[in-house]
Amino acid sequence: MKKILTLLFLVLGIATFAQTPIYLNSNAPVEDRVEDALQRMTLAEKVAIIHAQSKFSSPGVPRLGIPENWMSDGPHGIRAEVLWDEWYGANWTNDSCIAFPALTALAATWNPELAELYGKSIGEEARYRNKNVLLGPGVNIYRTPLNGRNFEYMGEDPFLASAMVVPYVRGVQSNNVAACVKHFALNNQEKYRDHINVTVSERALHEIYLPAFKAAVQQGKAWAIMGSYNRYKQQHCCHNQYLLNDILKNEWNFDGVVISDWGGVHDTKEAISNGLDMEFGTWTSGLNFGQSNVYDSYFLAQPYLNLLKNKETNEDILNDKVRRVLRLIFRTNMSPDLNYGSFGSPEHAAAGRKIAEEGIVLLQNNNGLLPVDIEKTKKILVVGENAIKAMTVGGGSSSLKAKYEISPLSGIRFRAGNKAEVKYVAGYESPATKEQDVKDAKEPPQKKIDVIALRNEAVAAAKDADIVLFIGGLNKNTGQDCEGDDRNSLELPYEQDALIADLIEANPKTVIIIISGNAVAMPWVKQAPAIIEAWYNGTEAGNALASVLFGDVNPSGKLPFTFPVRLQDNGAHALGDYPGDGENETYKDDIFVGYRWLDKENIQPLFPFGHGLSYTTFHYGKATADKNKMTADEHITVSVSVKNTGTIAGAEVVQLYINDKKSALPRPVKELKGFQKIFLQAGEERLIKFTIDKNALSYYDDSKSAWIAEHGEFEAWIGSSSADIKAKINFELY
Repeated sequence: MKKILTLLFLVLGIATFAQTPIYLNSNAPVEDRVEDALQRMTLAEKVAIIHAQSKFSSPGVPRLGIPENWMSDGPHGIRAEVLWDEWYGANWTNDSCIAFPALTALAATWNPELAELYGKSIGEEARYRNKNVLLGPGVNIYRTPLNGRNFEYMGEDPFLASAMVVPYVRGVQSNNVAACVKHFALNNQEKYRDHINVTVSERALHEIYLPAFKAAVQQGKAWAIMGSYNRYKQQHCCHNQYLLNDILKNEWNFDGVVISDWGGVHDTKEAISNGLDMEFGTWTSGLNFGQSNVYDSYFLAQPYLNLLKNKETNEDILNDKVRRVLRLIFRTNMSPDLNYGSFGSPEHAAAGRKIAEEGIVLLQNNNGLLPVDIEKTKKILVVGENAIKAMTVGGGSSSLKAKYEISPLSGIRFRAGNKAEVKYVAGYESPATKEQDVKDAKEPPQKKIDVIALRNEAVAAAKDADIVLFIGGLNKNTGQDCEGDDRNSLELPYEQDALIADLIEANPKTVIIIISGNAVAMPWVKQAPAIIEAWYNGTEAGNALASVLFGDVNPSGKLPFTFPVRLQDNGAHALGDYPGDGENETYKDDIFVGYRWLDKENIQPLFPFGHGLSYTTFHYGKATADKNKMTADEHITVSVSVKNTGTIAGAEVVQLYINDKKSALPRPVKELKGFQKIFLQAGEERLIKFTIDKNALSYYDDSKSAWIAEHGEFEAWIGSSSADIKAKINFELY
């Protein structure tokens, strides 16, 4: 009897499986599932699946059991839940996330392994919250230090951004959550972002502004790309023929989904033809801001359906969009490998702290003032509003509802324990701002800030301290590091420069700690004995900072962008094209962005790209190569020994730059083409090897629409920053 029942169940199982639609068979190839589901969908269902149904979701196909898509703002944490048709918070009690460091901090680690850890951790948080698309990471190039959104990106160099975005994407998608890499493309300022038309050479586009996106697509296999608000070739980038169809889908063979930025769609016919796949956030009839629950009026909704029914557009184009959305769903919410994820966990907090600690950059440390010797330091004065100000909130769409946030002051006090007295005075204040994402939030009453009284109090306290820790910089208020607008100047706000100068005069043992996502001017740099760039470091920010200040962690961060002495030392500002005339902007700096511009003009930076000090020292040996000539089909291996010559363990980022001796087109003096972060014990020495192939030697010739590696002489430069080259070696491409 048992054998009969077993046979019966087996037969019934086979019969049931045979009747199961292919799209529901999680073991079937994704493309087979896509085609099976597509042929079962009605025209109305196809149109419905390519546009939003709420602020952050799009419909599935309920009749077929195909689930919805749910998006979450990133890239630093999973955004709190909002109301179905509002931007305001839904006031859930279980949506407090771990806030990870800003992407500038991640880039400053120069550690691809940490980028993968970051992506994996935030992907787990997204999966737990049933978000199958993370709206991040951002890889727009740092062109001007005034861009209010630079803190969300990975710096000024396309090679560094490419190397860091690929493992981030892979980490996120290991959780069956799509990484939506943004903002494609040329969204390099917030001022006029919704309509400015960018004119840029094909060469600069391919060499500077596209490589990180290309790497995310071709190496990271990103499942989604977000279009940008601005225009290029007079077309909005969310429906741009050249960017989305010609380059992304045809040249790069992107098989994922192109998602609009919220409010980035402007025309039905362009959206149909020019590469957009999913429409979100349109205001909302396309004409009126804030109109409610009119998702059927979206450009890719009823207007599109009407064109299809009237045979005014080709259903094949629609089918391509639907295939991409179905592919997204089968890769994420209908994947056979789904796990539950995890949320707000100690493991994620620890990952965030690790990233923060490795990203903090020691810019200056004269006379060995740092690390703080807690055994000899009994009176610590902490000055500055940023020591206590919450930095996980504000800044626009990246604002988070964090489970907790350790302030710098709390981290310092916890680390000092009962070994030292830690006193705090504000020193300066920023104007209060209304709470974001809260319905009917009102501007708080503005009290008059007595700048002089605050400064005098801090200076008086500084005279009695063993060490002063000034914690200032920028914040996420409008006009600082914040989406929607750019900074007004390179200088520190709220009269911090005058305060810093007075503090240093009152107590020469003053450490300046800048919290920001952007470079700032430092008119007091020659007087300041120690300077740290501490970024926006999320949930564990205060603990991470304290661990570096007190020497529990040896700093190893390196700048992912240049700190200029003055704004005019930046190419976009020196040439006067930023921010454009309100309608158009020409990138006159062309390929000479960041350190490339300073090298070209022989300008000394305040702090160079790739710069970062340690509490130990490193010695670089002589560079060697396995040969001095190569063909385009070969490669050269360049080696250099690096030794930790100090007394404590530490990490160094060894950087490879390429110099082209002579070329048909102008080239930068040097370009980053490799880096390795190495951890060395005191006295340990290691041989570092870099492989150089024709890709590292090539430039984009826009007259030929091709990458060219010219025959001739090159030089490999190896150093600890773009301005601190330790070794050079010549070789030839023949």
